[in-house]
Amino acid sequence: MYGKMYLGCDKVNFNRLKDLREDKDLNQSEIAKVLKTTQQQYSKYEIGIRLIPIDKLNILADFYKTSIDYIVGRTNIKKPYPKNKI
Repeated sequence: MYGKMYLGCDKVNFNRLKDLREDKDLNQSEIAKVLKTTQQQYSKYEIGIRLIPIDKLNILADFYKTSIDYIVGRTNIKKPYPKNKI
């Protein structure tokens, strides 16, 4: 099954990906390159028919300078978390 059927995800969460991308005036192909995937695969993430792997979420959070929680709709605070110094 697709979309809302897994992890209790809803459409609002997936809209964040599109909003973040459009805020930077980028197209899906450009974000797909950042993620080292295809435009078709990225499109499936953005419309919610494929789960985004955690490594890709990390890349997106760093790229957009936000948190994974913001991207997936767990918070409305865009500011990223501070990085751990190891």
